[in-house]
Amino acid sequence: MNSLRCAWLAGLLFAASAWAQDPAPGYPGRAIRIIVPFPAGGAADALPRIVAERLAAKWGQPVIVENRVGASGSIGAEAVWRAEPDGTTLLATPPAPLAINPSLYAKLPYDPTRFVPVTVMAAIPSVLLVNAAKVPSNTLQEFIALARANPDKLNYASQGTTTVSFLTTEMFKAAAGGLRITHVPYKGTAPGLAALLAGEVDMMFDNLGVTVQHVRSGRLKALAVGSARRVPSLPDIPAMAEFYPGFVSIAWFSVSAPPGTPAAIAEKLSAAVGEILRQPQVAKRLADLYAEPIASTPAGMAQIMKEDTERWRGVIRAAGVKPE
Repeated sequence: MNSLRCAWLAGLLFAASAWAQDPAPGYPGRAIRIIVPFPAGGAADALPRIVAERLAAKWGQPVIVENRVGASGSIGAEAVWRAEPDGTTLLATPPAPLAINPSLYAKLPYDPTRFVPVTVMAAIPSVLLVNAAKVPSNTLQEFIALARANPDKLNYASQGTTTVSFLTTEMFKAAAGGLRITHVPYKGTAPGLAALLAGEVDMMFDNLGVTVQHVRSGRLKALAVGSARRVPSLPDIPAMAEFYPGFVSIAWFSVSAPPGTPAAIAEKLSAAVGEILRQPQVAKRLADLYAEPIASTPAGMAQIMKEDTERWRGVIRAAGVKPE
């Protein structure tokens, strides 16, 4: 998460300078709509709602979060793409529409490179989860041995082939020597997690935050996290990189604006979100989701997008992934 940490530090410096002057006087002036291109029930929905609540209080304007689901995030992304570039319609999304879809689809109804970056709010590491009642493995090594001994008999859930969850599983299968585990796609995090809890599938990579409660209850077992190092609050769960150096899987959650949005508006938004993320009560809510606040500048978000696009393009090409 080095680049993400650098972006966070840059965000601190940017916010300090931004407090001294208003880069976009008069903005927002009216209600703001934040479009989330994925269903409710996961961190992709929870994080923008936390920020929206505080933005509304800060600016005295309604900030409405709207879920526009479908086509691997493309429906929501297209809605923002076509919106007026005045900063009142925003896209809040994990990597898929901006950093993954371009490597999977020859044609998209929007150009990811022309959205105006605002900020990466936070990042959450992925975690490898298995159903505790169905899967006897207690360690990563035991699970790999089980999968090798039972090719094509285990299965895994994801939110679809354009998601960090799916691509992380493909990266894991390749790193472990070509495991044969069957993919079962679901329409969102909530139904995929429900299937894992019900034993319909054996494993899933998901965001750490929304799943820890099920690990603590004993219904799921966490075998490894996707951060570069162990998570301090879960010291007994190893990092995947301990077994496969360089293996990193982190979902970041960003805000961007339609093409043509003035830089001054993006800067004002970025500074406001950064200020909100540093509020103690918000920091506590993020900690409950195991989300690391990033609060990047617009330039920092652009760099994070560039690096992740290259990372997942490599995984997609190596695994021969095709959209479903």
